Amino acid sequence: MEKYKAADFEFDAPQPLLALIRAKDYGQYADKDGELHTCFLSDNDITGGNSGSPVMNAKGELIGTAFDGNWEAISSDFAFLPKVQRTISLDVRYTLFIVEKLGGAKHLIDEMTIVK
Repeated sequence: MEKYKAADFEFDAPQPLLALIRAKDYGQYADKDGELHTCFLSDNDITGGNSGSPVMNAKGELIGTAFDGNWEAISSDFAFLPKVQRTISLDVRYTLFIVEKLGGAKHLIDEMTIVK
């Protein structure tokens, strides 16, 4: 919402999504603070071609989808610098929110085993 700009290629959003966000209608995907988190950073290594890769926690649970790296991560094709390189990932709760609330596909959510 902070970057939303109507009719802007990068920052436009569908009106139904904006309505859900304005109403804070996040369903079961809201965090303890009542907010819906969309992305997170990790110190995983990422390089070209890794976008869409699953991000797992220590328990082997899917927690997100990798999609980008910070500017400092561009060197990871040659050397990994753990102090500065970060992977940007889509939080799986946001993905599930989009599937259920915006996509209207709760039947798909009902078929999954979701650990909270």
